[in-house]
Amino acid sequence: MAPTGRHRALAEHAFSPHDAVLRAAARHLGRRRFLTVTAATAALAFTTNLPARGAVAAPRLEAARINKDPFTLGVASGDPLPDSVVLWTRLAPEPFEADGGLGEQRVTVEWEVAEDEYFALVAQRGTAEAHPEYAHSVHVDVRGLEPGTSYYYRFRTGSWISPAGRTLTAPEAGDGTSTLRLAAVACQAYQDGYYTPLRHLAEDDVDVVFHLGDYLYEYAVNSVGGERRYTDRTLPDVFNRETMTLADYRLRYSLYKSDPDLKAAHAAHPFVVAWDDHETENNYAGSIPENGVPPQEFLVRRAAAYRAYWENQPLRAAQLPQGPDAQLYRRLHWGTLAQFDILDTRQYRSDQAYADRPHPPGPESDDPARTMTGDAQERWLIDGWRASNALWNVMPQQVCFSQRKFDVTADASMSMDAWDGYRASRDRIVAGAKAAGVDNWMVLTGDVHVAYAFDIKEDFDDPQSKTLGTEITSTSVASGKDGVEKPANWDTYMKANPHLKFYNGKRGYVRVAFDQEAARIDFRTVSAVTTPGAPVTTAASFVTEAGSPGLKPA
Repeated sequence: MAPTGRHRALAEHAFSPHDAVLRAAARHLGRRRFLTVTAATAALAFTTNLPARGAVAAPRLEAARINKDPFTLGVASGDPLPDSVVLWTRLAPEPFEADGGLGEQRVTVEWEVAEDEYFALVAQRGTAEAHPEYAHSVHVDVRGLEPGTSYYYRFRTGSWISPAGRTLTAPEAGDGTSTLRLAAVACQAYQDGYYTPLRHLAEDDVDVVFHLGDYLYEYAVNSVGGERRYTDRTLPDVFNRETMTLADYRLRYSLYKSDPDLKAAHAAHPFVVAWDDHETENNYAGSIPENGVPPQEFLVRRAAAYRAYWENQPLRAAQLPQGPDAQLYRRLHWGTLAQFDILDTRQYRSDQAYADRPHPPGPESDDPARTMTGDAQERWLIDGWRASNALWNVMPQQVCFSQRKFDVTADASMSMDAWDGYRASRDRIVAGAKAAGVDNWMVLTGDVHVAYAFDIKEDFDDPQSKTLGTEITSTSVASGKDGVEKPANWDTYMKANPHLKFYNGKRGYVRVAFDQEAARIDFRTVSAVTTPGAPVTTAASFVTEAGSPGLKPA
């Protein structure tokens, strides 16, 4: 959902050592006439630039020599398991410098997890290395924690102590826990406004937050922060260009993570994250970029983007990219109450049909060979449903799953970037859900900068057909600026899509409370993000009952 025809020159960008490796890989590909994605991927698999060991390891920086606060980007936790949670921070005393102010030296960081906010009852502590190869990020997979328990955590290096964060482990596998409160957020273009929804989310009573994509935008941010219109600071020119290199992506994460509202939300709740397109480039599809860049060149950029994403998120080592590839799809459980199948709808998809322009469904978009998820992820999802013993099966993913006609005519156009452009792939997912006996199915979606509530129908063109589940689309945190409560196409969309039960164009987030009987959905919105401090209200609430799919006003 962005302009095209963007500048792609690399010559003006500052490069880290890793960028140099990637550029060399790209030149090698060109020289040897490697024209296939397979060849590019094979070459890039050797560009992971892992921390060296032994005599060739990066020299150690004595933490006592760090004379400025290195915890400028805050702390985070994520992917809670019954006995484990990932803790994250990234050292950057100079966050807007390419090396974060720490050069090419590694730093020892202490961490501790406590049962109380005063850290009087410490449950575990240890040390971790912040390596320059990982942009001095720290990922601690703390094991041996108690299930279903709140913990507090913090980091220390030298005389500096990080802000404290709060996290929560999942209930144990067979636990029949009765409640879960989650929030879903998406699309936080820094230049479009303040992260006011995240400040309210930080203060909300939820167990876990799902970030459904577009955590970062690749577009330039000017010296006044775009719509933020800063008068008390001037952002460096390094942000006033599109991200192309690893150094660019790392710096852009530094900008985003310097936001106090985003830091507050991360410190308050564990996050489960998944990317969409803008963490790399608008509307890319697998190895195919938005514009006419050769796939082998684009994969160099994708490798940089994926690497920076992992470095800046609370993700386990299993999600560490290998060159331009990373397995981000994964499964989490909340006792027997909920199973979460987190999808990646960007890395494995077929190219968008009809040049990625709105178009009625046709032979190109309906080709059965087309896929949104790739074969392996599709099998993994459906096999997971077959094995599920959860009451609620929740599918956090990125783009609109339900049919969404743009007008009321018989041959209405639809988005070729959403599942409407991959209808055979969607049909296989729906058939898999039915065959697996998934009774209480909820899809969580981001991407479109508006809030939707859909009934998922057996046949979207027949309003009387069976309802199979619900799709809840979170509006954006900031993307799209302030938005409007009722967009200009509201009447058209509501008439063209009878299964669409709610449509709102303001900024905010969605909160879902599950129990044994029902799920309650609250759409939380703010009046503005181009000015800070707007209050939050509940725009609408719905209920879907266990065993009786379909949305009803609460």
